[in-house]
Parts: sequence; C-alpha cells; structure tokens
Amino acid sequence: MLDPAPHRPLGLGSVAGDPLVRADREASTYKIVSWNLLRRTGAAVTDLVALIEQEQPDLLLMQEATRGIAALRERVGGVYAWAQLPDRIHGLAMWAPRPWARPPLVVPLPSGAMFHRVSQVLDLGDFTVANVHLSHGQMLNRRQLRRVMTALPGRAAVLGDYNIVGPALMPGFRDVGPRNPTHAMGRMVPLRLDRCLARGLVCEQRAVLPRGPSDHRPIVVHLRPAPEAPPRIVKGMAAAVARLRRAGVRAGGGRAGRPPSAASPSSPG
Repeated sequence: MLDPAPHRPLGLGSVAGDPLVRADREASTYKIVSWNLLRRTGAAVTDLVALIEQEQPDLLLMQEATRGIAALRERVGGVYAWAQLPDRIHGLAMWAPRPWARPPLVVPLPSGAMFHRVSQVLDLGDFTVANVHLSHGQMLNRRQLRRVMTALPGRAAVLGDYNIVGPALMPGFRDVGPRNPTHAMGRMVPLRLDRCLARGLVCEQRAVLPRGPSDHRPIVVHLRPAPEAPPRIVKGMAAAVARLRRAGVRAGGGRAGRPPSAASPSSPG
C-alpha cells in the first residue's frame, strides 16, 4: 500500500535524503520532474512552489493541471504553458525557470470513446521532451505513444502518466525512469504508471518523491545527451575482397576458398 497519508504536503525535507540539486550536475544535464496533480482535489500551487524550492528542476511537467495552476508563475516566476484537454477541466502543463527558445507544441493523439488526448512537445535545444497523460486502454495508450514518437527527433524523452501496465514497447527508447510504484489502484495495488522513456540520452539519477496531496508520486530524472557514436568507416568492396583473397592464398597455398587438391602431382625432387 502506498503512503497512507492522504494529504501530506511536499514541504522542504519531506523527501528522504538530499534533493537532487543543480549544483551536482553538469551544464548539459537537465533535471526534470513530472507529477500528476489530481485535478482540483490534489496538488495546489502551494505544493508546487514547495516542490520547486526543494528540487530546483530545470523543467517541471504536470498532468491533470487545472487553469488555476497558471498562478504558479506569479509565485516563482519562470515560464509556463498549459494545454487543456478537449472538454475537460484539466490538461498538461510545463514550467521552467528560464525562457524557452519557442513554446511547446501541442500534438493531438488518437482518441478513445470518451476523451481526447494531446501531448506537449518542447525543444530544449540539446534534446526534446514530450509531456503525456495517456488513456487507460492498454491498446489505445500504446497507439498514442507511437503517435508521440512521430513528433520526436533522435534525442528525446517521453515523461508523464502513461497509464500503462507492463512494458511500454517503444522501439529505440529505453525505460530510464525510477522503478518504484507511483500510484496505488484502490489504495491497495501498487502500479508504476509514471515513467520516463528516452532515446539518445543518459539518465544519471532518478527517484520517486513522496505522494503529497495527489494520488500519484512525482518522479525526477537527470538527463543529458549521450555521447556521439563514432562514425562507421566503410571501405570499398574491392579492397575487402582483395584482403579475403590474400588471406585465402596464405592459408591454403592456392586460390582463395579452394584448399589444395590431394590429387595434385608432387613437384620434381
């Protein structure tokens, strides 16, 4: 059973151990926090302010954020973008302490029978981040995930509430987020619904934070671009064939690929 306290605030010192602070990170490493806020009955602006002060993220991703969460910018500054889900009171949101080169894109996702979903996609320069809150249907949420893939470049990460049970199955992406449960179905069955899948990135640190007033725990990851792979040197086919032929002659004493014949006459003595 996950964290029985129904409304424990995320105040300073509520996280076990020291927060993963920016002073311990390289300049090319981004600290990203993702949290499903639970609409109007969950985490409020005050809880988010405490989380930002404690964790000092480079990017905060939110799911089930209502219109009033925009007041976060008045409390802590920075930049904020909200993408309301069609016909819902909540949606996806992003906050960062420094301006973006361009605002996040809103990418429509395949819809279910009841609700429409979107994804926020933000270009950080070094890599791209997608913020998602996928449907509960296990076939539909994987279709939505594949749609997100088509909007992402080579270096990218997808964070948020996946609502996926079992492997996410995104070819080319690795599950680099924390392995601890982030949600309890019926407050009894622990599930790891909040995830981070990445391609072309290295995850240096990851953690699950206390639940606070939401029914989800926030997750935090430290991501940086992976080193460039060394270029493959492909030489001409003729040179490769020549090397094979020479090796065959040395090994067999004759033409490449043909061993000496037992019927060959002996050379005169």
